[in-house]
Amino acid sequence: METKTTQALTILQDNHYKVTKQRRSLIEFLAQHRDRYVEITKIDAYLRQLFPGMSHNTIYRNLKEFEEIGIVETHVENDQMQVKYQCDYENQHHHHFVCQNCGRVTEIQMCPIDMAFFESQLPGAQITGHRFELVGLCAQCRAAQNSDK
Repeated sequence: METKTTQALTILQDNHYKVTKQRRSLIEFLAQHRDRYVEITKIDAYLRQLFPGMSHNTIYRNLKEFEEIGIVETHVENDQMQVKYQCDYENQHHHHFVCQNCGRVTEIQMCPIDMAFFESQLPGAQITGHRFELVGLCAQCRAAQNSDK
């Protein structure tokens, strides 16, 4: 976990952000949950407990900046924004499998999307990115579900 935390702090500095106690605490919290998406409201509650004077806007702004520089990834589930610590700083273009039961996130290395197919359907448009996510039951949850039967 220390290597990931160090990488994130280096990315902050490389992008000319100060490494404050609040940002360090945010990164450490996210690193503890790096195999799952965390609701922003839970992050907000945790940080405001540590730093009572910290505003909601500061927390949300930092998360947005972290997303822009590649420290976190975002995801929306049930109209709730969630973030997850970046899996792979070397290969930021990747996709996920998300277990609907336990929430564990597994990185998928291959990209199945042919951008030329979509560009032909959107004449004049410029595609700047995409997201691909598989959902289902992970092997552990599926095994537990089958043992309950």
